[in-house]
Amino acid sequence: MNTWRYHFKAAKYLFLSAAISIALPLTAQSGEKIKTVATFSILGDMVKRIGGNHVDVTSLVGPDGDTHVYRPTPAAAKAMKDASLLVVNGLSFEGWLERLEESSGFDGARIVVTTGIEPISYEESGSHDKHDDHDKHAKGKHDDHDKHDDHHGHDHGEFDPHAWQSLKNAVIYVDNITAALAKIAPGNAGTFHKNRAAYISEIEALDREIRQMVESLPQDRRTVVTSHDAFQYFGRDYGLTFLAPQGLSTESEASAKDIANLITQMRAEGISAVFVENITDPRLIKQIAKETGASVGGKLYPGALSGPNGPAPTYLEMIRHNATTLTGALGS
Repeated sequence: MNTWRYHFKAAKYLFLSAAISIALPLTAQSGEKIKTVATFSILGDMVKRIGGNHVDVTSLVGPDGDTHVYRPTPAAAKAMKDASLLVVNGLSFEGWLERLEESSGFDGARIVVTTGIEPISYEESGSHDKHDDHDKHAKGKHDDHDKHDDHHGHDHGEFDPHAWQSLKNAVIYVDNITAALAKIAPGNAGTFHKNRAAYISEIEALDREIRQMVESLPQDRRTVVTSHDAFQYFGRDYGLTFLAPQGLSTESEASAKDIANLITQMRAEGISAVFVENITDPRLIKQIAKETGASVGGKLYPGALSGPNGPAPTYLEMIRHNATTLTGALGS
């Protein structure tokens, strides 16, 4: 099946990630949990799935939190100082990270989980309000992804950072995390790799499930309007088109011209559903729905999990919820 042709590539990235140019500390003592800081809740959940009882994970940006606009706290600096492993997305997503690392005195290992993916370029993203958004992302000077992978040397903000929205990329995320944990705690490497295998099996099954959902949609009902431009990887994988009034960051502001153009396009193409997000103000999307007569198809989770009692408490449940919400509204 062509769906998992990249699975062979994932094994290559697992080997690659073991040699990522980060200064790993001394291996963890037997029975000692690896103190890990993940920059946001999705990465924290992935680390917990792979590390199990052998990791102690702190997510700096928790459930329903917006990593784009996060402001580090003294508690975040302390958690980072005490950590042995820092897990970050890269691709200019955590623009506040370098300052936090410096102020905290962090001297542990850093793993950039997007190492080895094929990122969507800024130009490919189809983002509305591109110029404003690119300027905001370009403010960071030392992007982690540029330091540690094949894409070094690019201007910051050149790539869409929302790579976790692809289950294909999730395999690479998982491989990179597994390799980092196994290097820190080689005595538990067998457990980490066993957890990895089980997790990837679930990722593969969910990918097949979503493909079946999307295949049932008519070709003329595969355009989606969301609050900000966070779903291009999902769209690339499953043949959906995503439009948004805001750009790649929730910090960007949609211009009146962009909003007017989007409304015109929605009317011309008969787009009948829009979607709000858990991390953005829903008022703009609701206003667009009012102007076009579209219905609000539900709430999506672009970059943060829900709380434990919500519909997206884990990464896989988040992706499944987004897929079922999208296809349910588009197919109705």
